[in-house]
This record gives sequence, C-alpha cells and structure tokens, in this order.
Amino acid sequence: MESRRSLLAAIAAALIAVPTAGVGQVQSKVWRVGFLTSRSRPAALDTDYLSAWVPRLREFGYIQGANLTIDWRFGEGNSERLQAMAAELVRLGPDAVIAGGTPAALAMQRATSTIPVVIAGVADPVGFGMVESLARPGRNITGTAILATDLSIKGLEFLLAVVPNLKQVAVLLNPANPIAAVALKQIQAAAARAGIGVVPFEASSASQINAAFAAMAQTSVGALIVAPDPFITGQAGQIVELATRNRLPAMYSFRPFVEIGGLMYYGQNVYDNFARAATYVARIFKGANPAELPVEQPTQFEFVVNRKGAAAIGLTLPTSILLRADQVID
Repeated sequence: MESRRSLLAAIAAALIAVPTAGVGQVQSKVWRVGFLTSRSRPAALDTDYLSAWVPRLREFGYIQGANLTIDWRFGEGNSERLQAMAAELVRLGPDAVIAGGTPAALAMQRATSTIPVVIAGVADPVGFGMVESLARPGRNITGTAILATDLSIKGLEFLLAVVPNLKQVAVLLNPANPIAAVALKQIQAAAARAGIGVVPFEASSASQINAAFAAMAQTSVGALIVAPDPFITGQAGQIVELATRNRLPAMYSFRPFVEIGGLMYYGQNVYDNFARAATYVARIFKGANPAELPVEQPTQFEFVVNRKGAAAIGLTLPTSILLRADQVID
C-alpha cells in the first residue's frame, strides 16, 4: 500500500512539473529578428528611421539584449550582396525578418516562403507579387506599404510652384530598384502634360551619384526629383550637399533629406512606417499568421519645406508653398 501511495505521489508530481517547465521555457525564449535593407549602415543607427521599430517592439515586451536578438544586414546598394544576405538570414533561423525597402523585400521573397517577413517602406507589394492582396496577403509576407511612386507626380506639382518657368527636370534614380522605372514613367507622363522635359540620371553607388550631378551640371535642367530608393536615401547627406552646391531646387521622397537641408519633401512619414513594423512582429510572435494579417497603407501625408535650404540655393519660397506646408524648417 505504501509503495502504491509513493507511486501515485510521484505521478502527481510529474504531472504538475510538466506544465511548469513549459511556462519557464516560453518565458525564457529569446526571440530572433533579422533585418535586411539595401541601404548602407547609417552612422547613427539608433536615431535612423531604419531602427524606429526597435523602441516600439520594446513596448510589447521584447527587449534587445534580454529576450530579443537582432541580426542587422545592410546591402550597401549591391544587389548580389543583398540576395546573399537574405540567404544568410534564413540560415540563422529567425522568428521573423523585417525587410526595409522594395529590393530587400524581393530578396527575402526569393530566399524563403516559410519564415515570416514583415515589410516596411515597400511600394506596390501586390504588383510585385509579394502578397496576393492587401486585405489577405496569403503568404509569409505582410507589413506596411508606401505610395512613393504615386506621390512623385505631386512632387512635380510642388516643384512647378517653386520654379514656374521650369523647362527640364532631372530625375535621380537607382536602376537596381524596380520601383524606379515605375516612378520615372509616372513623372514623365505628368511632365509631358505640363510641357516639361525629363532627363533621368542613374546611380547605385556614391561615385555614380557624384557622376550624375556632374552630368546634370552639363545640361539645362532647372530642378531635380529624387526617386524613392533605400540606398539613395542612405546617401541623403551627399545628395543634399551636391544639390545645394549646384543650386538645384529638389523634391525628395523621404523626410530625412529635408531634415538635413534639402528643399522639399512630400509623402508619408518613413519613421512611422518603420515603427509600425513592430506591431506585426509582436503579433507574429504571439502566433498570428502573416498570411492573414492585412497590409497597411498610409492614410496621412505630409509636405515639409526647409527655408534655410531654399536660401542656400538663392531661392525664396513663395507664400503659396509656405501656406500649404505641414511644417516649415528654418
């Protein structure tokens, strides 16, 4: 009888111990997130928009160095390197990967169909076959989309308000990014309706950006549109400096350009776009299926101008532009 009671007690203890161990394992799990972008690594990553999702993820209880490991990968504008990095991230076995920008998202799409991929700063995920629809992605990819290509037309409109006698506009684009061709076609169509010529300049490296501006100086372009691209955005300091040196009024696709002296920007706040990726990662960590998480599109846009940037190129911003701006940086 005594041995029977001892056996029952041992079984009861084992039944109690199993769920307790399971809870401990869940609580002690260290989650792994990969991050991929075609940009170069920023000098101050903590304050760059690329890392805007890290503090937001902390609000959900996922803290780097405690229960979160982040594997950062920067393609530096090199398509082959970007694809190799995507494969490398897959081998690391992350719980999710954040793809910053269209080239990185396409690289991750080619690298895996099972690991959850959260996109940020990506244009037209449906058109590029990343998701079946915005409402129901149907695959391992979801996240936040941008409307950068559509907004390029609006950028031309603002440029015309600043340079009313504009005859030719330069477009700086990265040929390695598939959305560049889409943006260029839209700008060309809008410019044709306004009777303006478009001169494209391609660049996918710092040296090519220098060469592009040298070539612009040899033409009669009166303004510049910088097409959306993660690598080009990463070269914002170089581009703003060259545009200022050449006294070229420029419209940019992302806010970081005007924060450092660029003339104008119209679009959605890229910091917010990347921060929202954290919500997707947190939901996936809690068991949500990315195939069923709708892709978000921006509903609010901002127009920001830099008055000091205008003065640096000998330009006075018209009152109509200042009144339409959501923010004027002095």
